Amino acid sequence: MDDHITSHRIGTAPPVFATEISTGSPQLGDGFDRETTESGRMQEERTNVSRAYLAGRRWLRGIRPERRHLRADTVAAMPSAVSSVPDGMASAALIGVSPVVGLYSSIVGPVFGGLTTSTRMMIVSTTTAAALAAASALEGVPPSDRPAALFLLTIIAGALMIGAGLARLGRYTRFVSHSVMTGFLTGVAASIIFGQLSDLAGAETSGDSNIAEALDLLLHLGRVDPASAIVGLATLAILFGLKRTRASSFSALLALLLPTLAMVLFGLDSVAQVRDGGAIPRGIPLPALPELRMLSFELVAGAAAVTVIVLVQGAGVSESAPNQDGSPSSMNKDFIGQGIANVAVGIFRGQPVGGSVSGTALSLAMGARTRWAAIMSGLLLLPIVVLLSGLVGLVPVPVLAGVLIFAAIGAIRPGTAAMIWRTGKASTIAMVATFVATLFLPVAAAVGIGVALSLILQLNQESMDLRIVQLTAQPDGHFREGPGPTRLTSHEATVLDVYGSLLYAGSKTMQKRLPDPAGTEGAAVIIRLRGRTALGATFYRMMADYSRKLADTGGRLYLSGLEPELLEQARRAGGMDMSGPVRALPATEILGESTWKALHEAGAWLVRHRTDLRSPGTGEDPTAGAADDEDPRTRPEDR
Repeated sequence: MDDHITSHRIGTAPPVFATEISTGSPQLGDGFDRETTESGRMQEERTNVSRAYLAGRRWLRGIRPERRHLRADTVAAMPSAVSSVPDGMASAALIGVSPVVGLYSSIVGPVFGGLTTSTRMMIVSTTTAAALAAASALEGVPPSDRPAALFLLTIIAGALMIGAGLARLGRYTRFVSHSVMTGFLTGVAASIIFGQLSDLAGAETSGDSNIAEALDLLLHLGRVDPASAIVGLATLAILFGLKRTRASSFSALLALLLPTLAMVLFGLDSVAQVRDGGAIPRGIPLPALPELRMLSFELVAGAAAVTVIVLVQGAGVSESAPNQDGSPSSMNKDFIGQGIANVAVGIFRGQPVGGSVSGTALSLAMGARTRWAAIMSGLLLLPIVVLLSGLVGLVPVPVLAGVLIFAAIGAIRPGTAAMIWRTGKASTIAMVATFVATLFLPVAAAVGIGVALSLILQLNQESMDLRIVQLTAQPDGHFREGPGPTRLTSHEATVLDVYGSLLYAGSKTMQKRLPDPAGTEGAAVIIRLRGRTALGATFYRMMADYSRKLADTGGRLYLSGLEPELLEQARRAGGMDMSGPVRALPATEILGESTWKALHEAGAWLVRHRTDLRSPGTGEDPTAGAADDEDPRTRPEDR
C-alpha cells in the first residue's frame, strides 16, 4: 500500500504540474513570463543609464579646463573675440538682418561648438559663405519676417548637421572635389565683392544679381556718395595696411572704430548707418522658440545648402587644425558639434555658424592650447555686446561693406586656381562651372550643381582610370609587367592584371580594353583579381560575356586571387560555367601563388587541347597525370 501511494505521488502529480506550466497556466506561466520580461526591460534600462552616465563623465573630463593652459587660452581668445565683432556684424548685414544677430551668433556659436566638437581648436562662428547661402534662401522673405525665418533656418540646418553626424556621413565630404570647392568659394567671394560695392559707395543700384548691381553702379557713377566712398575706402586702407603688421589681429576692430569716429566728428550725415535699418536690440541674447509659420520648401532647401557648406568647410578646418595632443578628430562628431551649435544659435536668435577657417587660424596663431580658447572667445564677447550694443547703430554701412570685401578678397586663392587650371581639363571645367553657377544662380542650386559635379567627376575618374597590363612569367619565379595586348595569341596563356575600379562603369571600361579573342584558337586568359574587396553584377556579366567569346574560339578563362566571399558571390551570380570554360582560383597567403597555379592549369589544358586537335576522338589525355601535380615554379620550362 505504501509502495502504491508513493508510486502515485511520484509518477502522477509531477506530470500534471509540468503540464500546467507548459500549457500557459495563468497562475504560474504568464506571471513567470511577465516577471522575466519586466526584469529584462529593467536590466536594459539600467545598462542604458550606466552607458549614458559613463559617456557623460567622459565628456565632462574632456571639456574640463586645464589650469596650466587657461592663461594661454584666455590670451588667445581675446583677439578672436575682438575680431568677431566686425565679422559678425558684417555677416549679419550680408543676410539683411540687424548686425546684433551676428554678434549673438559669435557669442553662442563658439561656446556650444567649443564644448561639443571633436576638433578642439575649431572656432565655430559666422562665415561669409554660410551667410551668403542664408541670404540667398531668404531673398524672397519680407524684411519684417526675415529675422524669424533666419532663426528657423538656422535650427533646421543644425538639425540636419546632427542627423548627418549620427548617420556617419562624414566620409562623404571627400567626394566634394577640391576643384568644385575652390570654384564655389571663389564664386562666393566674387559675389560678395560685387554685392557690396553699392554699399561701399553709398549708391542706390538695381539688378537681378550682384553682378548686375555692380554693372549698374559702373554705368551710373554719378550716384556715388563721396563721403560714403571715402569712409569705405578708408576702411579697406586700414585693413590692408595693417594686414602684415603686429596689429593685424586688431585691424578689423580698428577699421570699425576709426571710420565711425571720423564720421561722427566730421558730421558726415550723408553716410548710411546701421541704425537706419531699424531699432538695435540691447542687452544679452534671450532664447526664443522658432516660428513654424515661416516653414517652407525654399527655407528647407536653403538650410540644406547651408548644411553642405558648413560641413565641407568644417572638414577643412579639422584637417588644418589637428588636436595638439595627437588624438584623432572625428568628422562625424564635428558634424554633431556644429549642429548643436547651430540649434543653440537659432534658439538664441542668431544666424548659421560653422567651423571658421580664419577664426581658427587666428586662435592658433595667438597660442591657443585647448578647446577653452574657443569657449572663452564667445564668453569674452558677451560683456562687449552688453556694454556696446547701443553703439552698434552708429557704425557706417560702408564700413561693414569694406570688412566684407576685405574678407572676400582674402578668400580668393589665385595660386590654387592656377594649379587646378594646369591640372587638366576635367578639373578646370568643374571649377569654372561651379564658379559661374555660384555667381548667377541661387546658392542652394550652386551647391547642388557642385555636389553633382563632384560625384560625376568621381565616377568618371574611377571608370576611366583603368589600365590592363600583361604579366610575363620569369625563370626566377617573378612576373615582368608590360603593356596589355590588344589581341590574344593562339594556343598560349596570357596573364593580365587590372589597375583601377571594377565597379559599375569600370567593368564596362575593362570590357573594351580586354584583348580580343577573335581570330585566335585555343587561347587561355588569366585575370588576376587579388586584393579586390567588391565586384558587382556588371563585372560578373562582363566576365560571362568574355568567357563565351573565348569558348567560341576554343579558349578558356581563369580568374585568380579571388577572396573566398567573392568566389562564393561569383558562383551565386551565375552566367559563368565555373566547371567548364571559366575556372576561379581562390587567393592564398602567398602572393602570386593562385596566379601561378592558374598558369600551370592553363598550360596543362593547352597541352591537352593541342593533343585533342592532333588526334580528335581518341579520348586520351596524355598530360593528365604529372602535369596537374607538379608546381610550375620548380619547372621553368613549363612557365
